[in-house]
Amino acid sequence: MKSTREPGVRVRARDLGIRIGSFEPGRFNAITDVRGVRVGHTTLIRGDAARSPQPGAGPVRTGVTAILPRSGNVYEAAAVSGGFVLNGAGELTGLTQVMEWGLIETPILLTNTLSVGTCSAAAVEYMVAAYPSIGREADVIIPVVGECDDSWLNDIAGGHVHANHVHDAIEGARSGPVAEGNVGGGTGMMTCGFKGGIGTSSRRLPEALGGYTVGVLVMSNFGMREDLRVDGIAVGRILAPRFTHLETRRSSYGSIIALVATDAPLISHQLSRVSKRVALGIGRSGSYAAHNSGEIVMAFSVTNSIPRQAKRSVYRLRVLLDAHIDPLYQAAVEATEEAILNALCMATDMVGVDGHFAPAIPLDDLREIYTRHKELDEQWNPV
Repeated sequence: MKSTREPGVRVRARDLGIRIGSFEPGRFNAITDVRGVRVGHTTLIRGDAARSPQPGAGPVRTGVTAILPRSGNVYEAAAVSGGFVLNGAGELTGLTQVMEWGLIETPILLTNTLSVGTCSAAAVEYMVAAYPSIGREADVIIPVVGECDDSWLNDIAGGHVHANHVHDAIEGARSGPVAEGNVGGGTGMMTCGFKGGIGTSSRRLPEALGGYTVGVLVMSNFGMREDLRVDGIAVGRILAPRFTHLETRRSSYGSIIALVATDAPLISHQLSRVSKRVALGIGRSGSYAAHNSGEIVMAFSVTNSIPRQAKRSVYRLRVLLDAHIDPLYQAAVEATEEAILNALCMATDMVGVDGHFAPAIPLDDLREIYTRHKELDEQWNPV
């Protein structure tokens, strides 16, 4: 298995020769492979971590990630949505309405736990400026904001995320390649004892299966080092003894927020079913959804949009028959596992609050472990 990595350069899983699943990724191997989906980050890194500060003094290791669900005006033409909560020790504000109405009508924001209120207020400010009828002639909105706890690395009580950071992330959202690792809302996040953060991946189904694209983006912040699995290989158990000299987060199992986008013509209950399969991808990466963790998933389709105002009382939607949905389930599982792995592969070492050190997963070791196990698998199971 050939690697295209230059020494010292962080690369994604596929550049290490790691292949998750059987379907091929889209052009960018990102959630932005789904037409109209855009992603933007505001990353906040500053301050010396040499000693523990008072709240507000830093160090700052946090940020905001914004996902725009569809091209055009999502407020006037909402995207069909669904979701699933595997374990609820976390928050994705607005999910209750998403599940009830089956629609999303605002940008989606990801940040740290104590910045949810700031991001929600900033999203309202942004949306009201863009659509002054909100709360006047039109209904109010409930922003969708997901969170994970980055307090092991970030001065989380310091209130370092401000409204302008949220606005910048929304305004900076773009299609194409997506920055991963220590960026945006994932800046201070951990995954299985290694530096984690934002990761994304996609799958494009063959034309015979519909030719649809499924993209997943995660803010990954879960697990202990020995839990990590890569394509079924117990990588965490193999690597853990090499890091026993390092302190790691043990007081919290952490959480993960996952977002799924697709151009398949799915309605809300189908998107909720796809969201459940994302939980399988999280489990394949090593999570057992601990008591104090949050595994929260939201999915949306860009194919159907629901107008806020319509001349007719009946609106027609395109709907994929359930008998043809299985490949989308498989694609969601594969893209989720690879998105988590991309977050790990692209993240870099970080020192945070109280001098806590989050090591990046060693890519050469990861590739060697993966290659060795795959060669053994091929010996025992020749094609």
